[in-house]
This record gives sequence, structure tokens and C-alpha cells, in this order.
Amino acid sequence: MRYTLIGPDGRPYPSPVPGTLGGHRGARLYGRLDCPSALRTIARGGYVRHRVFFADAGTAVTAGYRPCAVCLPEAYREWRAGTVGPARPEPVELARVVELVQGARTVVVGHGRDAGTTVEAFLEAWEGTVLAVVDWPETAASWLRQARRFVAGEPDAWVVAGAARGWAGMSERLRRSTDWEPSRTYGFGSTAAAVTMAPPGTLEGMRGADQDGNVWRIGRNVIFRETS
Repeated sequence: MRYTLIGPDGRPYPSPVPGTLGGHRGARLYGRLDCPSALRTIARGGYVRHRVFFADAGTAVTAGYRPCAVCLPEAYREWRAGTVGPARPEPVELARVVELVQGARTVVVGHGRDAGTTVEAFLEAWEGTVLAVVDWPETAASWLRQARRFVAGEPDAWVVAGAARGWAGMSERLRRSTDWEPSRTYGFGSTAAAVTMAPPGTLEGMRGADQDGNVWRIGRNVIFRETS
């Protein structure tokens, strides 16, 4: 039997032996094969399309993946100590975003390159089906390739995380080139600021939560906030 593993260059290769670790291509994380978070998500029908495998932790790290906070807590703490980047979202922020998306059965999750921990937290907490996880750079020539992946599968809702600049560019491309609907899109606190960077009306109807758990909604060129 032949297995497909991810090498240190991030590319798949055939192997005569199975991998010892599994990972998520979109969230760029790796963990144990018996990780309870991954197994719960797989049981709900998610994760599988983005599942990858590694021969060992060194290969996963070299390929640009980080340790899972759930099943590899010690390795995750060491990774966090040596990495400058965003922490997991505040529990109240995560809970409110999950609450806002509860009516959806299927979602596509999108994020900037710096928001992998936020995406991981959402994947752990949400109980529906994740059709895809799409990431995008902060600057790009067009974002067209990412935009097409983002709308593929016709999800009930979209969930986005990451810096405002990248989401502003991505959302502009989505409005110009796809059938994406901001009214079916939910974001974490940092994404709301994109309203000042995208053309007026681009994000109108999008909702989300800030770090204090307050719900916000975007109008044509303004953010409306609801206190809980």
C-alpha cells in the first residue's frame, strides 16, 4: 500500500509507510492522529478534504505547519513562545461568532495568513460542516483565485478572520467577480475595520463580534455596534 505524505517543501509525495501525524492544510496546523478536536470535526463531516499527513513533527514544522494547541499543548506553548503572531480569540468573541452562525449547516472559512489560530478555535467550536478553508495574502494582484475558491460549494454562510487590509482587498474582488453575499458573512473583530478600506457598500450587511462579545453590523460605510 502507498501513502501520500507532505514533505518539508510542503508538497505531497508517495510513501510506503503511513504518517505519524495528521494536519489541516487550510489552518496550517498538525497534531496527533487521535487528536480529539480533529476526530470530532471529522465525525461531523468536516476537515477531511483538507487532511494531510506527515512522517514526523520536524517535517511538519519545516513545511510551515504549527503544533495543535489541543493534542500537543507543550509543543504549542513552545511554538507560541518563539512566534510573534495573533493569539486565539477571546472566548466571548468566539462564542458570539459561533452563535451568529448557528443557523447555517455548511460554511466556508476564510482568513488572512496571520489568523490560523482564530480559524483553529472556530473549527473546534462549530458543529456544522466546513466545506473549505481558504486563506489569502494581505496584498495580491487580484485575489481572484482565492475568491473563486471562497464561493465554491455554495455554503450557507461564510466566516472570516484576519487583518482588515487583506479582507478589504478580498471582499472587493468577491463583490466584483462572484455571487458572494456579505449578508451571509460573519467575522471576528479585526475584520470589521475593512469597511474603511473597501469601496462603499462592499461589506454592507456583514455581521460579527468584537473582543468583548458585542455584535457589530456593517452598513454602507459605517459600523453599527450592539452592546450585550
